[in-house]
Amino acid sequence: MKKYALISVSDKSKIIEFAKELEKLDYQVIATGNTSKILKEAGINSVEISSLTNFPEIFDGRVKTLHPKIFGGILFRRDNKSDIEQANANDIFPIDIICVNLYPFVKTAADPNSDMDKIIENIDIGGPSLIRAAAKNHKYVSILTDPDQYDSFIDELKQGGVSLDTRKKLALAAFAHTSNYDTHIANTLEEKFELPKTDFRINLKKEFTLRYGENSHQSAAVYGDFYSFFEVFHGKEISYNNILDLVAAVEITEDLGKNSCAIVKHNNPAGAAIGSDDYDAYIKALKCDPVSAFGGIVSVSTEVDEKLAAKLNELFLEIIVAPSFTPEALTLLYKKRDRRLIKKLKELPKNSVSFRNIPGGVILQDQDNKTYDESTLKCVTKKQPTKEELEDLKFAFALTKHIKSNTIVFVKDKATLGVGAGQMSRVDSAKIASIKAKQNGLDLNGSVAASDAYFPFADGLLEIVNCGATAVIQPGGSVRDNEVIEAADKNNITMVFTGIRHFKH
Repeated sequence: MKKYALISVSDKSKIIEFAKELEKLDYQVIATGNTSKILKEAGINSVEISSLTNFPEIFDGRVKTLHPKIFGGILFRRDNKSDIEQANANDIFPIDIICVNLYPFVKTAADPNSDMDKIIENIDIGGPSLIRAAAKNHKYVSILTDPDQYDSFIDELKQGGVSLDTRKKLALAAFAHTSNYDTHIANTLEEKFELPKTDFRINLKKEFTLRYGENSHQSAAVYGDFYSFFEVFHGKEISYNNILDLVAAVEITEDLGKNSCAIVKHNNPAGAAIGSDDYDAYIKALKCDPVSAFGGIVSVSTEVDEKLAAKLNELFLEIIVAPSFTPEALTLLYKKRDRRLIKKLKELPKNSVSFRNIPGGVILQDQDNKTYDESTLKCVTKKQPTKEELEDLKFAFALTKHIKSNTIVFVKDKATLGVGAGQMSRVDSAKIASIKAKQNGLDLNGSVAASDAYFPFADGLLEIVNCGATAVIQPGGSVRDNEVIEAADKNNITMVFTGIRHFKH
């Protein structure tokens, strides 16, 4: 009995080589119009589907494979007597290999020049149907959806046949392929039609496997397109924890802007600053907590030059990330063989969502991108902030959304002096920030402080006053705001309300 393979591909990578190998193995190649044309030009004796179905491609190719002869040849069960009789009665022959990939919907939808008609036309109909039919009947049929599958498939075919185990793996990959494709379509149309989200859909393919997760006994992998944002071009393999800290550090420098630096350890800033340049910013950030900075992740906002590279080399750091590095800087930085050097390729997305798994599903929220409107900043005390204090207050509050709650951060001259993070009590966060500052020889007198949420009692504010701060920024909104304001006035300090909370759990 003659053997048949059907090919209908949008991505024609490696397809000529694949079809030639099938022909050598005595398969008759069946193909759709454009694919058949390319194969024939390469000297492959392919048969157009329309000549087998005796029905032309119609509606500009919208209908070409949707025919009982094609789907019957894929779906009939080769060991079922009734199926065999029906196939013979209807002149249906078995098609044992299906090679299909889909219209480039994702690429088309991402193109800003694509109008709605073009996007809709790139929703494949016959392709997913062929894929699902073949995957459903994987007991007898092999389905290939990715050019990377071709070589190993041909190798196994040459060894005497494709195993059921391989067909199962191909079927699973096929269902994942169409699922991912449909998710892209649903997400795109939801956005284009401006309809509210009713389902949480993710369409991320596995990008690479990590050595382990947060701990060595946990497996982990990255899904999506991480490497479209970052290029890891030197050092050891990046880890799960590295990625979390890397993203945290870059988010801070993007928020702080030009000539900024963030040093992150365990997802909290050990120091952050804005300077006259990135070198100055790094020196100021490092002063906050040089002990915790050891083994940390450093992000700077502009190019790393030789001067900054020399300073960075003085401390053990896990990662240095920047938009670019000068050749002279790299000559120095390459001397640390294991330290990762990473280039930030583009800005991080600002309209994404964050989610975490919970029993039965996920909990989803918008990214915390809200910033206060300067016109809504409200000084609630008798004493008004100086221009310098106001600039430091804004810097300090910008940092609070990047620090684990409860958060208190002390700042002076746009540099962190002490960071208190992740405590159950805001008073304890203030105490820890003060202790860290004193340990590092930093004077909090004349500093400003920010809190990520309101003070439920005056005790948190009074602790900050005792530390030497002269101005405080906080969201406000407590039922005891008046009590807290009175305490601020009594101690002759400035307090500004933002109306915005920055919890980070």
